[in-house]
Amino acid sequence: MMMRYRNLDGVENKKTFKDMRKWQKERKTKVKDLTNHIEQSPVKKITEINENRSKTTYTWIGHSTFLIQLNGINILTDPVWARRMGFQKRLTAPGIALEDMPEIDVVVISHGHYDHLDFPTLKKLNGNPHYYVPDGLKSLFLKKGYQKVTELNWWESAEHQDISIHFVPAQHWTRRSLNDMNTSHWGGWIFQNKEETLYFVGDTGYFSGFKQIADRFEIDTVFMPIGAYEPEWFMAVSHINPEDSVKAFLELRAKTFVPMHYGAYRLADDTGPEALTRLYRAWEKQQLPQEQLKVLLLGETFGSF
Repeated sequence: MMMRYRNLDGVENKKTFKDMRKWQKERKTKVKDLTNHIEQSPVKKITEINENRSKTTYTWIGHSTFLIQLNGINILTDPVWARRMGFQKRLTAPGIALEDMPEIDVVVISHGHYDHLDFPTLKKLNGNPHYYVPDGLKSLFLKKGYQKVTELNWWESAEHQDISIHFVPAQHWTRRSLNDMNTSHWGGWIFQNKEETLYFVGDTGYFSGFKQIADRFEIDTVFMPIGAYEPEWFMAVSHINPEDSVKAFLELRAKTFVPMHYGAYRLADDTGPEALTRLYRAWEKQQLPQEQLKVLLLGETFGSF
C-alpha cells in the first residue's frame, strides 16, 4: 500500500463532487477583470544576475518562481515557465525569459502540483542543478532521468556547499494523477548561510506550523503566498489569504515580507490585484513598517550588485 502524507494538525483537504459543483456555480456569478495584470519591471538586471556569484539577491519570475542568489549559488524555487495551466492561459508572462536565466545550481520543489512542478520547464533550465524535493517525489524524478536528487522529510536538512537547506512543514496536499493523491509530501524550504536566513513558504493554508518554524529559525526574508484563496470556504485549508499571510509573518518574526503566488494563473476566483489590495490593507491595519513589505514587479531584482 502506498504511503499517504498528512498535514501537521491532521487537517484534510477533502472536497466532494458537490463542493466542486457549488464552486463552479458560484464562479459563474462573479464578474472578474482578468485584464488588470501584475506589471513587468521596467528594469531587468539580466546581465547582473548572470554575472553575480557573490551578492545576495532575489528575482521574482512569477507565481512561486524566484531566482535566489546566495553565497554564489543560483537557486530556483518551483520553476514554472508554462504558458498554460490546464485550460487556463497564463495571465502574465514570466519576468525573465528562460533563455536569459543564469546557470542554475539548486532547484527546490515545494510539492507535486503542476503549477509548482513543471517537467517541461526543468528540461530547459541552464546548468545541471541539484534537485531538492519532498519525501515521495524522488522516484518520479529518477524515472524522468534526473540523477542529482535529494529527498527530504519535514525538519530534515542538507548541506549544499556553504548553505544549509531545510525542509519545513506546510498545510497543503498534492496530486498529479488519479491514484497518487498525497503519496508525496509538501512543504517549504529554508536557506541559511552565516549571515541570513531565507524562507520560501511554498503552498499553504494558515496553520500552527508557522510558530514552530519561528521557534527553530530566525527568519530574515519570507517569500509568502497571498493568492488563490477565493472562495475561502473551499480554499482556506490549502491557500492562505492575505490577512492570514500577514498574521503568519508576525508569528514568524521575520524582517521582510515578499508576496508571491498571485497574478500568473487563474487557480481560484480572486485576481492578482485583489490579493495585493487586501495585503496592503492588512499591512496598514497592523501598522507595520512599509520598508518591511517588498512587493516585486515581474522580473524585478532586489539586492545590490
